[in-house]
Amino acid sequence: MDTSQTSLTPRSRVAYGRDMRRLFNFASGYTPLNHGSFGTIPRIVLEYRAKLIREWEERECISLVFEYPRLLKESRALVAPLLGAETDEVVFIPNATTGINTVLRNFVYEEGDLIIFPETIYSACRKTVQSLEETTPVRGYEIDVIYPIEDDDLVELFRATARKLADKGHRIRIAIFDTIASRPGVRVPWEKIVVACRELGILSVIDGAHAIGHIDMTHTGQVKPDFLVSNCHKWLFAPRPCAVFYVPFANQHLIGTATPTSHGYLEPSIRNSTGESQYFTELFSNGSTLDVTPYVTVPAALRFRDEICGGEAQIWSHCVRLAREGGDMVAAILSTEVLDNKSGSLRSGCAFANVRLPVSVTSEVGGDGEGLPREDVDKAIKWFYATTANEFDTYLQTFFYKGALWTRLSAQVYLEMPDFVWAAATLKDLCERLREGEWRSFEQRW
Repeated sequence: MDTSQTSLTPRSRVAYGRDMRRLFNFASGYTPLNHGSFGTIPRIVLEYRAKLIREWEERECISLVFEYPRLLKESRALVAPLLGAETDEVVFIPNATTGINTVLRNFVYEEGDLIIFPETIYSACRKTVQSLEETTPVRGYEIDVIYPIEDDDLVELFRATARKLADKGHRIRIAIFDTIASRPGVRVPWEKIVVACRELGILSVIDGAHAIGHIDMTHTGQVKPDFLVSNCHKWLFAPRPCAVFYVPFANQHLIGTATPTSHGYLEPSIRNSTGESQYFTELFSNGSTLDVTPYVTVPAALRFRDEICGGEAQIWSHCVRLAREGGDMVAAILSTEVLDNKSGSLRSGCAFANVRLPVSVTSEVGGDGEGLPREDVDKAIKWFYATTANEFDTYLQTFFYKGALWTRLSAQVYLEMPDFVWAAATLKDLCERLREGEWRSFEQRW
């Protein structure tokens, strides 16, 4: 397929908000306020993917053997500049979890080895470390990070923790941290932590699940983390599953196999006769029977962002402004607060707004007052999710953090301020019902 066929119509800009929403496949009554969890795909990008699937099935062997490698290289060449990287420093994998597993499972660990990470690490990453603890001598160490925290204080906490552990005889092999954490959804000073890792002799593994398409990552090649993975299906409008895995040339020799090991793997004696860059890219080039169409649909997603949305800078500007203004407005209506630090860095360039809900959580067991007993928080949150889905046709990401209930709202090009006004009214209603104890009679059905 000629790449010119990824050209999109209409070619002119479309206004953000309701007009833009019509270019996606949302149901008419659905309000999409949680883009950060799974992302969504423009209709025209989905149609291009469907076209690829149809054409490939017409000559499945010829398409997958000859056409797919060419389109895959084109996709890598187009996504690499978004990370300030060279084409052969990036490959595609299904998701960020696969990338974290690929890195962590390529090392041989010894007694005393540690993998350190913040308390806010994504659950799948924590479970990956726990899995390694079952089968290898490595152990995980969780750094207790309490938000809001200033960037420099977070970096110093990381340094101090690493030094303390080293003084006790531990060997810190790897540090995992985010570009933007998930719960709460806040910007992390990953660049400064990469520098600290380099000074301390620790490999930096960045879970950038929320990075590409969300924040400017074009300086990644200059910062040079040891490893970085970022989901293209969250904020870049690529189909699921699709993530970009960045490994600078200097570290590609550390990746001996993909996850799972497949046709690209070579034994070390043979591998050494192959160029490191060539071996690295070929490790991830054969998708076998995986659906690899999301990888080669990335050019269509980028064309949509450029031709229809006006480019990366305009997308970021709209989403950041809407998250800030919308989050502040929701917090004002609820008479609560938005999570941020004094310098404002937690929200800087970020399209998330974390708003505290007006529901107190108490340590009292089985209390009858307005306070929600801590032991019942999980049940109450499940009631919250079920009610928003069944009655309001939306999904409001809600979580318990450091003694309080919060909701995380995502800003996106298909949203505008009236959507946040609606979210505030919905949250206010739900919180009133939660305080009244409606959750007590809830029975989980999923």
